Amino acid sequence: MTIAVIDYGMGNLRSVQRALEHAGGCDVRVTDDPGVIRSAERVVFPGQGAVRDCMSALHQGALVDVIAEVVDTRPFLGICMGMQALMTRSEENQGTAALDHFAGTVRHFAALTAGDVAKKIPHMGWNRVEQTREHPLWRGIEDGERFYFVHSYYVAPSDAAIVTGQSHYGGPFAAAIGRGNVFATQFHPEKSQQPGLRLLRNFIAWDGAACS
Repeated sequence: MTIAVIDYGMGNLRSVQRALEHAGGCDVRVTDDPGVIRSAERVVFPGQGAVRDCMSALHQGALVDVIAEVVDTRPFLGICMGMQALMTRSEENQGTAALDHFAGTVRHFAALTAGDVAKKIPHMGWNRVEQTREHPLWRGIEDGERFYFVHSYYVAPSDAAIVTGQSHYGGPFAAAIGRGNVFATQFHPEKSQQPGLRLLRNFIAWDGAACS
């Protein structure tokens, strides 16, 4: 099995690659080559930073059309920025257009923390994830398990039904979303020790069906 990790120049992609290799012993290729991405059986879209910079890099690398193709045709995992970029837009920089695979907005945490000085931004560290909907990628992972987060913005989907996991920081926010063959997490599975490795193993075994 070949897994393409989309390389658009943002984030520690090698840690994602190593975690996937450890989880499943697959042929994991960190790549910006559209041909390699299109031929992969599974695709992972990771990243860190700002949506504006992410979208700029994707356009410069001619990867927007490639993502639009593979996100509809095979098991697809978004991680952190790879989750946020799947939404319609971000509030960042007075509004930034994203990929619009899922309807919704990426919002700054100030909307949830409401000036609470105890809630520092970015939200960084371990936090519990409540599984709000059954999904094959949750198999073997305890409800309320802790995962590792680093982010200043959170996803607010228009359709609450796509939320598969929820966490709290000032208020509830989507920690994971999924529909069809796409699953995405705000947390970093590759930094989340055994629960994160289990999620990656589940992704490797997943056939892209949302329910089973």
